Amino acid sequence: MLESVPAPFDGVQTSEHILLDETIAEVAGALADRQVVDGHWAYELEADATIPAEYILLNHYLDDVDDAVEAKLANYLRSIQGDHGGWPLFYGGDIDISATVKAYYALKLVGDDMDAPHMKCAREAMLARGGAARSNVFTRIALALFGQVPWRACPLIRVEVLLVPEWSPLHKDKVSYWSRTVMVPLLILEALKPRARNPRGVDIRELFVTPPEEEKGWLSNPTGHWVGSVLLMVDRIGRLFEPMLPKFSQRKGIEKAVRFIQERLNGEDGLGGIFPAMANALMAFDALGYARDHPDVVTARKAIDNLLVFKGDMAYCQPCVSPVWDTGLAMHALMEAGHADDDPAIVGARKWLVDRQILDVRGDWHVNRKNVRPGGWAFQYRNAYYPDVDDTAVVVMALDRSANGASREALARGAEWVIGMQGRD
Repeated sequence: MLESVPAPFDGVQTSEHILLDETIAEVAGALADRQVVDGHWAYELEADATIPAEYILLNHYLDDVDDAVEAKLANYLRSIQGDHGGWPLFYGGDIDISATVKAYYALKLVGDDMDAPHMKCAREAMLARGGAARSNVFTRIALALFGQVPWRACPLIRVEVLLVPEWSPLHKDKVSYWSRTVMVPLLILEALKPRARNPRGVDIRELFVTPPEEEKGWLSNPTGHWVGSVLLMVDRIGRLFEPMLPKFSQRKGIEKAVRFIQERLNGEDGLGGIFPAMANALMAFDALGYARDHPDVVTARKAIDNLLVFKGDMAYCQPCVSPVWDTGLAMHALMEAGHADDDPAIVGARKWLVDRQILDVRGDWHVNRKNVRPGGWAFQYRNAYYPDVDDTAVVVMALDRSANGASREALARGAEWVIGMQGRD
C-alpha cells in the first residue's frame, strides 16, 4: 500500500505550511536568544564516561582531591551506567571495557563500596568479558601509573622517538594533531614511570581474571595482519635492548617534549584544547618535579577545570569546547531561516568569528606547507597551533553568505588557507 505523499507547494499557504513557518521562526528565535553577548554560541560537549572518570583519576594521581566536585562527577557516572552493567562509548551502546574500568575505578576512588549493587554489576560484566586485562592501551597506561598493572602491560614507547629525523615514519608530524598533543606528554610519563600518589590507596585487583603480575597476554595482534606481528616482534626485541640505551638520549627526548608542550600550552584553553592532552601535560609536569604554584602547572590545571559542567548535584567534564564550530553553524541556520546580513545576531557572530581568525601563528601544519600563510580557524576559543579545515570551511561559507567590507579580507585569507591545505592527491 502506497503511503500518501504531501502535495507540492503551489503558493497557497496551508495550515501545515503555516505551522512549519511558525516552528522555524520559533526555533530561530530560541537560537538567537542563546547567543552570548559578544556574538558567539557555545553548547556543552558531553562525551562518554571516560573523561569525567579520568578527571577523578587525575585528582587522585596528583593527590589534589576535591570531594565536593568528585561527588557530583560520581553522581553523573552512576546515572549513565548501562543496563548491561558497564559504560558504553555512546548512548545506548554496548559495554566498553576500557570506559567501564575507568568509571569503576573512579567510583571506587570517591568511596563507592565495591559490593554496592551498581559496582558488583559492573564488575561481573567486566569479568565475564575477560576483565581489566582486556582494556585498551591508554587505560592500561593509566593503570600502570596507579601501580595496578606492570609496565610490561603497555607497549614499549620511548621518548627518544621525538629525536628521529623528519623522514622517519615514526616522526611525530606523521600523526594527527590530536594524537600528537596526547602522545608527547605521555612519552614523558612512559620514560619516568611515576607512581600515582593515590592518597586513599585504592586498588582494583578484583577486576582481573588473572592477577596482573601473572598475566602473560597483555600485548596481542587483534587483526592478525602481518604488520601487527612485526610490531609485536619489534616490541619484544626492543625490550631486550632497552637497558642498554644511553640515559643522555632519554634526557634529550624529555627536553624536546617539554619544549613542545610549553610552546603549545595555549593558556587557559589548554594544550591542543583537549582534555587528554591537558591531563597528560599536568601529570608530566608533576613527574618532572614542577611545584604546584609553577605558572605552567597553574595554567594547565585551570584549563582542565574550565571544562567542567555543573548541573545541580551532577557534573561532567567535557573533552573540549566547540565555540567556533557552534557559531559558524548557528550563523548558517539563522541565515537559512531568513535572518538578514545586518541582523544584530549575524553582525555579532560575524565580528566574533573574524576576531578569532588565526593570522600570526604558523602552527604544526606549517611543517608541510611552508609557503602557506596562516588564515584558518580552530574548533575552540583559542588553539592557534591547530586550526582545522572543517571549522575554517564552515566559517568561510558563513562569511561568504553574510560578507560585508570588513569581513571580505578574512574570507579571502581563510579560503586561501583551506586551498593551501589541499593534499597532493
